[in-house]
Parts: sequence; structure tokens; C-alpha cells
Amino acid sequence: MNICFTGTGHFLPEKVQSNEDFLAHEFYTEDGERFSNSNQEIIEKFKAITGIQNRRYIDPAMLTSDMGYEASKKAIADADLDQEQIDYIIFAHNFGDVRHGETQTDMLPSLASRVKHRLGIKNPKCICYDMIFGCPGWIEAIIQAKAFIRSNMAKNCLVIGAEALSRVVDHNDRDSMIFADGAGACIVSATEENRGILAHSSATLANDEAFYLFFGKGNCAAPGDDTRYIKMLGRKVYELAVVEVPKAMAECLDEAGVSIQELKKVFLHQANEKMDEAMVKRLYRHYKTEAPEHVMPMNIQEVGNNSVATVPILLDMVRRGAYQEHQLSKGDVILLASVGAGMNLNCIVYRY
Repeated sequence: MNICFTGTGHFLPEKVQSNEDFLAHEFYTEDGERFSNSNQEIIEKFKAITGIQNRRYIDPAMLTSDMGYEASKKAIADADLDQEQIDYIIFAHNFGDVRHGETQTDMLPSLASRVKHRLGIKNPKCICYDMIFGCPGWIEAIIQAKAFIRSNMAKNCLVIGAEALSRVVDHNDRDSMIFADGAGACIVSATEENRGILAHSSATLANDEAFYLFFGKGNCAAPGDDTRYIKMLGRKVYELAVVEVPKAMAECLDEAGVSIQELKKVFLHQANEKMDEAMVKRLYRHYKTEAPEHVMPMNIQEVGNNSVATVPILLDMVRRGAYQEHQLSKGDVILLASVGAGMNLNCIVYRY
């Protein structure tokens, strides 16, 4: 028995927030000091490092669970599955539903239960829960779905990754330009075909690294304002990611018995263009070879970093032919990997 993706889907909000939309923002350091360089300079440097030109922001009337629902409908249809045969719904996110104009998160009931309710699934044995694992949450939920199916606790799992980071960013922080909104989903099922998950790896580095991403006060907070926002020690995250993620990917490939020459595509968490490029280069350097052209699909330039949703969105876009230079064929070996808050990281080697 092999375990594979039988259907995928994604949802991206219609609103495009371009880099130019940040020209009027007031950016401050974490010490509350106004930057001396102009916003034009800040934005140009930001684009050179991250690659991001545009990102998507959720409509004021929508919530994270709504995006997850929209992506789930597409994944279920793509799998041609009776939704009453879904045994688990696992929803990976980090901030729950945050309503427009509010700062309080809402995770009661779970976002997975909200999706089941919206889908109208009647089966009480369809179990719902949420996964809080930083940006690698969707991949970790896939690993859990695999365990359920392997142990005969499930036949079909719906795994969702969604986030509305535009609702939890500090607009006086330069890092707010990185974050975006979106959702991706997939159906994970057992198959007798020669495809599916070949190996997986996960790790949590929670000593000095635990708070590289955290919830903190605004950079220009008024006295008494205790509102918290997503914050990041960007240099620390970069330094950890470019060392630990390639190491985990190589271990996963070796466990799968797959050579680096067999690897067709690497689907990385869309965190930062330069960081992702560095991770892939280091992976191939480990095997004393060069990364081939077009081995790494990327969409961060146009949709930004939507946390747990980046990998499933990118995978679905490639499957649906969004990029001419990135095609998947039966039997291709691909790698999915992510790193994020916790600090957590993981990867999956998969035969398509």
C-alpha cells in the first residue's frame, strides 16, 4: 500500500497588494526609531532579497477558514471523492480566524470543524482538528495523515493549509511586506499504484531557536498599547534554514533510496527567494553537483509568503499547468520542504 495525493486545490484572494502600496507606510525599527532611508530604498532592497513584487490580501468579509473551505472544495472535486468518505480533516494554520479590523484570534470551534460544517459532511466519524506547527504545518499534517492511513485508522484525509497574515502584521514593520494570505488543500489516500510518499523527516529546534518567530508589540506602539503582531528575527531564520533544511532534505532523500539525479522538482516553503535558492544550492552541493535549471518552482514573487499555504498552493499551481517550465510527469520524484516558527522544519520525498 502506498499513500499519495489524489486531489489538490488552492485559493488566492483577488486583492493584489503591490510593493508600491507600501510607499506611504511609516517604517520603524524595533526600538521605535524611524528609518533614515526612504521607503523607495527600503522597498527596492526588500525586493532584491525576497523577490516579492506583489502579494494577495484577503477580502474584509472573509476569514482563514473560508479560504480553507474554498481550497478544500477544489481538492475534493479533483480527487473525485465522495466527501462523506473523508475520515480526517486536518487544518494547519497559526492564528485561527481573525476578523477584519480586530486583533483577537478565534479558534473555537477548530477551523477544521468549521470547514466540515461548511462542506456539509454528515459523517460523525470524520474527525477534525487543527495543526499549529509554524509554516511547516501543512507538510506535518500530511505526515500525520500518512500515519493514520498506514495504521488503518483512515482511508482518506483532507489536509488544509491556510493563513491570513495580513490580519496579524505590524504595518510599521518592514517585515510586514513579506506576509500574505491564501490556502491550499489536498486529499491524501491509500493506493496500490507505484507512487506516493517515499520518506519523510521532521525536527523541532527549540533551544536558542524557539523564538526566532514570535508574537510581539508593534514597532511604533503607543504607551499602553499591548497589541501583538507576528515578528521575525530574519537573519537568524535565514542562518538556521540554509544549514538545517538542506541537511534534512539530504537525509530524507537517502532514506528514500533516491539519488539527487532522480530528483525532478523541489517545492520549498515560499519564504524568501534568496533563502530558498541558497537552500537548494546547498542541497546539491552536499552531493557534489550543481542544481539543474528549473528544479525549483517559485510563486513568491507574485503571491508573497502565505505561511502554511505556500507549499500546497505552489504544488497545485504546478499540477494545473501554471508554469510552462515546470511540468510533472508520472513517476517523477519531487521533494516538499518547509521551515518556520518553533523552530520547526520538515520534508517529504514523493513519487508523483
